[in-house]
Amino acid sequence: MIKIDEKKVFSTIEERKPKAVAFQAPDGILGKTVDVASKVEDKYGINTFIMADPTFGICDTADDYADALGADIMFHVGHSVSVERMGKNTILVDAFDNISFYNVLKKALSSLNGYKNVGLCTSSQHVRQLEPVKRRLIEKGYMVHIGEGKGLLRDGHVFGCEFYPVFNIRDMVDAFIFLGSSRFHGLGVALSTGKPTLMLDPYVNEVVDLGALASERLKRAILGIYNAKDAEIFGVIVGLKDGQIMKQRSLKIKKDLEDRGKKVKLLALREVTEDRLAIFPHIEAFVQTACPRISIDGYTFS
Repeated sequence: MIKIDEKKVFSTIEERKPKAVAFQAPDGILGKTVDVASKVEDKYGINTFIMADPTFGICDTADDYADALGADIMFHVGHSVSVERMGKNTILVDAFDNISFYNVLKKALSSLNGYKNVGLCTSSQHVRQLEPVKRRLIEKGYMVHIGEGKGLLRDGHVFGCEFYPVFNIRDMVDAFIFLGSSRFHGLGVALSTGKPTLMLDPYVNEVVDLGALASERLKRAILGIYNAKDAEIFGVIVGLKDGQIMKQRSLKIKKDLEDRGKKVKLLALREVTEDRLAIFPHIEAFVQTACPRISIDGYTFS
């Protein structure tokens, strides 16, 4: 069951005394976030806004939108990192899932035959389960490694776009275990390390080998780059989400392409989708700087 850190929400409100607050959370816990917002309204008599658009990480906060709504604080729930605040008024709130990995780990042991050294990692919601799972694996005779956190990441914690804790120990392990149900995160572990990666999903008691999926996505990415070699007209995409605005990098790519005789258009987007890019049929290839996963997960453009 997901547990949101309501105490942090309440103490922040009591300290800062806002007239209105906003809540933002990934889809999987948005319903529980609505419950917390209702408690805030009942307890403090202030308006709460639910930011109902999808959010995919701390790169995708809505600080400016909350400000436009007159919210003095925006609580971003469920994408926990090593800092407590992002931007001007965004407060990061933990949301942990206390579901047990005991049964799915027991099921996974047969898939770990032949591996002696394993790396352990997870996303925000299951960080507290790393140590219990580590102890269980050690009891079964495995050498277990949890990579040290770096930047915004905690030990053993991975984003969809940052994988320092696994990348930095990839030469120490035979395979990785990702705790959780997010293929998005687990696939990133497999792609960034090049190691066999098992995803342990405790909700359906399923062990998923992500090797084949990682290989398919890697081949797709390489093919996209290969196809772009013959393009003459490029679109360089600048992300507009708070943590994805890579303007200088985009301008450098534009200059590099123009120095090679290519024609380049700069496109600024919040949501980078094939439907939006289809509006520009004269552009033969796209280079996006917003998020490294956009060009890998489900898209056919370069």
